[in-house]
Amino acid sequence: MNDIPSLPDGYEFSADTARVDLDRVHHWLSTDAYWAKGRPREQHERAVASSMNFGVYDTASGEQVAYARVVTDGALFGWLCDVYVDPSARGKGIGTAFVAAVREELRPLGVRRILLATHDAHGVYEKVGFKPLERPDQWMALYFE
Repeated sequence: MNDIPSLPDGYEFSADTARVDLDRVHHWLSTDAYWAKGRPREQHERAVASSMNFGVYDTASGEQVAYARVVTDGALFGWLCDVYVDPSARGKGIGTAFVAAVREELRPLGVRRILLATHDAHGVYEKVGFKPLERPDQWMALYFE
């Protein structure tokens, strides 16, 4: 895909982990994200430390308004996860533009496949090229409960 949606005026993308507001992101995920409710802070910090991290920031205030991370080997595979846009910033096209920017950060690495799981945001991801697995019967998962 060559079309890269732009963030709305007043917002900027960053791949700098040092800019991530760990307190804010942990609060978002552990209290509001269906996949991460109750996630302990220590576990969150380990996940951030072992991942590529991305944010969208309000250019006027510097406040973080979105977060995503990618677990990757940096060569072939990536798993996009913990994608979250603050409720106050939703409905502006930030999510689609954000995911497209993350995709473009991974492209030069030669990553061949980026996977994700979503309960309710299929439309956001489809806009930037994600599609259902062609052969879901080939994939398996191991869950530790």
